Amino acid sequence: MPPPPAVDAETRAPLHAAACRCGLHRRRQLSLALLALVAGCATGTAPAREGVDVGKKSSFTKLVPAQKVEQAAAQQFVQMQRQAAAKNALAPPGDPQLVRLQYIAKRLIPFTPPWNARAKQWRWEVSLIRSPQVNAFCMPGGKIAFFTGILQQLQLDDDEVAMIMGHEMAHALREHARERIGKSMATRGAVEIGAALLGLNDAGRLLAGLGEQLLTLTFSREDESEADLVGMELAARAGYNPAAGVTLWRKMGAYSRGAPPEFLSTHPSGATRIQDIEANLPQVLPLYRRAPKPTRRFGPPPRA
Repeated sequence: MPPPPAVDAETRAPLHAAACRCGLHRRRQLSLALLALVAGCATGTAPAREGVDVGKKSSFTKLVPAQKVEQAAAQQFVQMQRQAAAKNALAPPGDPQLVRLQYIAKRLIPFTPPWNARAKQWRWEVSLIRSPQVNAFCMPGGKIAFFTGILQQLQLDDDEVAMIMGHEMAHALREHARERIGKSMATRGAVEIGAALLGLNDAGRLLAGLGEQLLTLTFSREDESEADLVGMELAARAGYNPAAGVTLWRKMGAYSRGAPPEFLSTHPSGATRIQDIEANLPQVLPLYRRAPKPTRRFGPPPRA
């Protein structure tokens, strides 16, 4: 093989200069990247999180201690269970649909703390009430209840159940009930109630009344939109298809053409809601695609 051609000094100089400039450019790019990283650390700027963005929680939540609201919710939940059991309407531990709900909840719960640090210490619980009501809710502190009517009448698959459950969990995580009570205190100037909540008065009577409020509170359209999006992300991270939100609300809309179910009395539906879900699907579909999928699948209960 012939030796490579010799390169004279005049040719070698421009090549050397170009190589130096290239190396300098790479070092400059690396330095700028490091400076940006250091600047981000110095200013506390975190990388953009993946998923939906619903902003900060309402400042009205600060008017009511979270512990008091959760305590009231726990008491009301126990009372609801006792009342259902007395009517033989509380599903027993081995009920197939209760097992189904508990399995789905177990998959969603690990993804709740980023939305509310208190969720780590919540004693999550799921109950199934035998009732034709098309309804479900999650009280502050992680107390979840489904009525058999919503599973049976809408013939929900697991992805759709996860969307409803994620939506209701989101209400608790974003503390919408606490916000509504805080707004009520602010607008009504309930000094006596505020004193009781802060432990300056007998809170027993208040907690009983507060628990009743938690079952009758209505949320704003903003709260509902927020819950849709946060719930969609929870479901996606847990391996449930977030696109099920579209089929869920179509089913709900078709069912409500007769007599609107109780679920819709506090959960406004419509084309706008579906459009919002579809608009935010690109934010959560990558999470769903990467998430481990459920190893168990369940079916809805037979129609009555």
